[in-house]
Amino acid sequence: MNRIWLALVFSIALLYCARAAAMEPVDYRSDAEEQRFRALAAELRCVMCQNQSIADSNAPIAHDLRQEVLRLMREGQNDAQIKQYLVERYTDFVLYEPPMKKSTWLLWAGPFLLLLVGAGAVVMVIRRKNAAPAAAPDENEEW
Repeated sequence: MNRIWLALVFSIALLYCARAAAMEPVDYRSDAEEQRFRALAAELRCVMCQNQSIADSNAPIAHDLRQEVLRLMREGQNDAQIKQYLVERYTDFVLYEPPMKKSTWLLWAGPFLLLLVGAGAVVMVIRRKNAAPAAAPDENEEW
């Protein structure tokens, strides 16, 4: 049992070190720049990993996107301009919160539609159960 715990702790430590080594060092010009960069990178999805932000991903494309975001920031572009630039290149998929428009309405309304369908199904089952007459017990039947 102790060997299992030791192997688990060693594996976690190894993964942590690998992640720390993969993160590229960045010399930020100020604390404000670092905070803005981290906030913006957390709002942008890695187009390769699909379930991680570019801040969390170790994929090569995420590294390139982080460099591109920092370059655009230093060129003086605001967050909206940076997001628009990335949307033009990678579509709305790069945003964790895509805008409401014709092509994304199902994405926004989908959870509510599924909730309504589920509630309707529950109501129908309850109505059918209440409408069905209860079977009278047969007196000759033994338990």
